[in-house]
Amino acid sequence: MAWNVTLLRAGAFRLDAGCMFGIIPSPVWKKWCTPDEANRMPLQTNSLLLERDGRLVVVEVGIGDKFGEKERSIYAMEDRAIHDALHEADCDPKDVDAVIVTHLHFDHAGGLTRHAADGPTLTFPNAEIIVQRREWEDAIANRSTMHKTYLKDHLTPEVAERVTLVDGEDEVLPGVHVWPVPGHTWGQQAVRIDGGRQGQVVFVPDVMPTRWHSRSSACMAYDVEAWTSQQERAKLLRSASEKSWKLVLDHEHGHPVFTTSVDPDRPGEHILTESDL
Repeated sequence: MAWNVTLLRAGAFRLDAGCMFGIIPSPVWKKWCTPDEANRMPLQTNSLLLERDGRLVVVEVGIGDKFGEKERSIYAMEDRAIHDALHEADCDPKDVDAVIVTHLHFDHAGGLTRHAADGPTLTFPNAEIIVQRREWEDAIANRSTMHKTYLKDHLTPEVAERVTLVDGEDEVLPGVHVWPVPGHTWGQQAVRIDGGRQGQVVFVPDVMPTRWHSRSSACMAYDVEAWTSQQERAKLLRSASEKSWKLVLDHEHGHPVFTTSVDPDRPGEHILTESDL
């Protein structure tokens, strides 16, 4: 039996647009999006809720609610987190059986824990947390181009106790597959879900965070290996086009669900078309 897939919006935020587009000159990317006065572009923390036979799974958990006012101002964070999105979907986080995170940067995994008076507490106290082994090891060792993205307050001993480590491509739950898409981090993974009538739904991590990053040159300054990210993005888009996948982009601020097709006028490039889940 297939999963029912629901899109969740776990909170808007902003990052420096120049960093988001790497080597692409600002006169080019400013044709795609208009930055604010601080040169930041709008982003979203998109997530998925999967439901099947009374079982609940969350893919990606966003930033969470632990940042102070200074950081919230720097990133223009919306006062919203994954638990708010789940409550709107009539879902209690304690009823979630499994959480899959694509990687462990704070804007993807910060929501694993919540603010509490005596320190961070588990958002999903009964859930298995599924992540690639390489990603977990890099996060614990803080191997990153950014020094404040693998944060101790979402990589707590309580989180570690619930982690299931995956080595490469695997069917981690019936009808739910993960596979490595390195480049942004070495241990990043994508997630493909059998959605039955909804089709094959792929949650796309920071290999292609927004619609503007479908271009072959659109790698982020945050990527640990831009060339690898470029190659992985090309492979993902080819597969999506050939297999009619629906893609959910992790940071797309607008409509985040797309199908893709080969661009007949630009060899090696693809066209994204908005789609429903």
